[in-house]
Amino acid sequence: LVTLKWLVFGIIVIRVHSTLSLTCHPAEYLIGSECCPRCSAGSRVETHCNEYRSTACLPCMNGTYTDKRNGLEQCIPCMSCAAGSGLKFNRSCTVTSDTVCELLQGFYCIYSVGDDCKEAQRHSSCGPGQYISQNGTASTDTECSDCRAGTFSDGTSPSCQPHTQCEALNLQLITAGTSAADAQCGEHGVNVGAAVGVSVGVVLFVAAGVSLLALWCFRKKRKSLSR
Repeated sequence: LVTLKWLVFGIIVIRVHSTLSLTCHPAEYLIGSECCPRCSAGSRVETHCNEYRSTACLPCMNGTYTDKRNGLEQCIPCMSCAAGSGLKFNRSCTVTSDTVCELLQGFYCIYSVGDDCKEAQRHSSCGPGQYISQNGTASTDTECSDCRAGTFSDGTSPSCQPHTQCEALNLQLITAGTSAADAQCGEHGVNVGAAVGVSVGVVLFVAAGVSLLALWCFRKKRKSLSR
């Protein structure tokens, strides 16, 4: 009796070990303890095989696909080159291949499968005070660098430009340059505050003259009427 128990135990151990170490042929897939024939590309499993029957397969429906022999119970949904994704349509999905999208101008790929881009992102824009040190490509983002002292850029140029040297042009510095804007120059001897003051004074003088002339005419007219 003891010998029989050990025999049964040994058979169970052998079966468990064989199940755990079971390797199927490349044209088969493992389901439970069975190696079932894979379905062909463009189809999926309807019913798994057992000891009495082989795998039953169904063709993929429109909008889904499988691109190789498989043991999938559902076909894979086709990708959509949706507006706003940075991708545009290139080739339609079939039951054996996914949709092929291509990049829109100004975007780069951040996730791809093989040669097919699945997800894209817009190239970064450099900010004021920076220049484009490396243009973006289909696979890399734009690279930006800061302008050195004495230079400026609005962020759209491949290099920073030196500030205008007002003295070298025999001009007066009005506003100092920054990393984002050039220096502003003006003619020597022109005081903006004084110029504004003079302009305001002239306007007030003319207004006063017109008022006095109107008053004189009014009084003269009254005298004429009183006679």
